[in-house]
Amino acid sequence: MPIVSPSSRSSRKPKGEGHSRRGEILAAAERIFVEYGYEGATIRKIADEVGLSSTALYMHFSDKGAILQEICRHAFGELITAAESLSALDGPPEVRLRRMIEVYVDFGFANPNAYRLIYLTRPVEARDGAQSLSQELGAGVFAAFETLVGETVAAGRMEGDPRTIAQSIWASAHGVVSLMITKPYFPWAEREVLVKTTLDAVFSGLLKS
Repeated sequence: MPIVSPSSRSSRKPKGEGHSRRGEILAAAERIFVEYGYEGATIRKIADEVGLSSTALYMHFSDKGAILQEICRHAFGELITAAESLSALDGPPEVRLRRMIEVYVDFGFANPNAYRLIYLTRPVEARDGAQSLSQELGAGVFAAFETLVGETVAAGRMEGDPRTIAQSIWASAHGVVSLMITKPYFPWAEREVLVKTTLDAVFSGLLKS
């Protein structure tokens, strides 16, 4: 990830931009958490990135743990909304199930920083609440996915324990996303082809003919 040079950083901005300023803080913090690690990220670094004093930043967030939790909450909110929308659609459950895991994969690649903070949380971040928040909100995503697996099993298109099947599919998708965003130097195949090949293999092994 490129390091933002001092010349590219925002200058001090006027008051009265509370909502947009919170968004700027979250975006800057997300980059800094990934670039420097949670321990290396400081309120000062985040404040400098958005052209604020540390005192002004504390008016928006009490500490960096609160910032991390808000990043997780916002990212999961988007993913939960997408999962619930797919659950409510008509059509064969296996088709909706495949689409739901594709949306999950797309989310990871579109939001690599948030994905790393949510799904690749280290113990130090966990101490500041990211793990408990991820478990709370992540349960909603997985519940929607597991429900759809249950519908697929009930329709006779898959056989076995829905929770085990759901975890197997999710683990496969997570493996592709996490490896590609954390090991960009590896000579990966074209991303869409790799994702499709992986999911095709998983679904062909699970779907009954």
